[in-house]
Amino acid sequence: MFSFLPLGGAGEIGASCFYLNISGTGIILDCGMHPQKKGMDALPSFELIKNKPVDYVLISHAHQDHLAALPFLIQKHPYLRIVATPQTRALAEKTLHDSISIWREQVKEESFKIYSHEEVDLLIQSIEYKAYGEVFFLKGYSHSSSDEIKVTFFDAGHILGSSGILLELNDLKVFYTGDINLSPQEILTGAELPDIPVNTVITETTYGSTDSFSLKSWEEEKERFAAEANKILNDGGSLLLPVFSLGKTQEMLVLIYSLIKKRKLIETDIYTGGLGRKISRIYDYNRFVVNYKDTDFELTSIPQKNIYDITDHNDFFKTPSIVLAPGGMMLDKTISYRLGKKWLGIKDSAIFTVGYMEETTPGYKIANSKKGDKIILSDYETPLEIKCTIQNFRFGAHSKREELIEIVKRLKAENVILVHGDPGSVDWVGANIIKQNKQIKVYASQRGKELIIR
Repeated sequence: MFSFLPLGGAGEIGASCFYLNISGTGIILDCGMHPQKKGMDALPSFELIKNKPVDYVLISHAHQDHLAALPFLIQKHPYLRIVATPQTRALAEKTLHDSISIWREQVKEESFKIYSHEEVDLLIQSIEYKAYGEVFFLKGYSHSSSDEIKVTFFDAGHILGSSGILLELNDLKVFYTGDINLSPQEILTGAELPDIPVNTVITETTYGSTDSFSLKSWEEEKERFAAEANKILNDGGSLLLPVFSLGKTQEMLVLIYSLIKKRKLIETDIYTGGLGRKISRIYDYNRFVVNYKDTDFELTSIPQKNIYDITDHNDFFKTPSIVLAPGGMMLDKTISYRLGKKWLGIKDSAIFTVGYMEETTPGYKIANSKKGDKIILSDYETPLEIKCTIQNFRFGAHSKREELIEIVKRLKAENVILVHGDPGSVDWVGANIIKQNKQIKVYASQRGKELIIR
């Protein structure tokens, strides 16, 4: 038996943070911020664990919605032990420092204390790291607990260092998927799962409401990308790809370069920059110790121009180019947002979306528009007419919904807790798990609602 209490990331994507109490040991899984909310609203509800034992925090990966609230948690619980993979620890150093500027842009209230770069440096030094498959043990120290919990990280195939987390205590076995992808991408080979039955699976449901029959395979989508990109480049236009600095930048960079080398895509300038470049070096450094498709290949060997060297945005259109712009959902203040407004008015160019877009974001509005439409990207903007081409591609870093069902089936789960998805996604995954096996107990998580799992 154990208790499960969502502090965030329940019924939504963002602020992922889940509290477990296993035999008196308090364990927090992930500690992220919500990218579409601001100030205190962007944080998990830490007050829910004010009077509970809190001993450890295990971080599944280094995306902001799973990591960026960690310094706020440590301010409240300074003796927490933090554990992650070595790759997540290295990436966290970059993403947490970067998140400080995000907080400063969003938060203006003097009462809201944003963590400092010095605090991040100290936090990073305190993170313990464990490799995939390396068994380690947790034992509660804040309250009485005599039992040691066995923990193992499994490659989740989502981004570099991402992990599914297996927790074991006697007959109790709990597996948290984090953000998981069973299918191979351009760099990573796909997730690995425990080879033992698991009592309870806590699974993400990101693509639960996405009809997989509408999605092409990675290779088919790659061919479609090349064909559509060539049309724009041949006409003298340039491509804007809004991408997350961590994960999507690296995958798309390799995809584009491989198409160029195979002569399936016109050779042209590729722009990257900022945090994405620093992260690419971490990918290169770790390529021999994770499940990499090609350990001989280095991202930093790909010819790239720096997006931040261009001060006049008109320069992107003087010759055809492909611009990988940081800001995967084109949120206000990101460079993908600023460039996106420019691109919308250039008729021979195009914006290609290549990943998940949350429905409230500017990126989603653009992805669901077409030439001739007028859209308002944010409350204080005037309407913009779309003159460029809009194309949407799905190069998923999350499992398709059928793969989520497969994970539950392979692990022989008795209980399933659904997290990290909108209500429609949670409903589809839950209904189809029960449809396949009515003996499985399925729980739709809610922030602040504690579950007792037996």
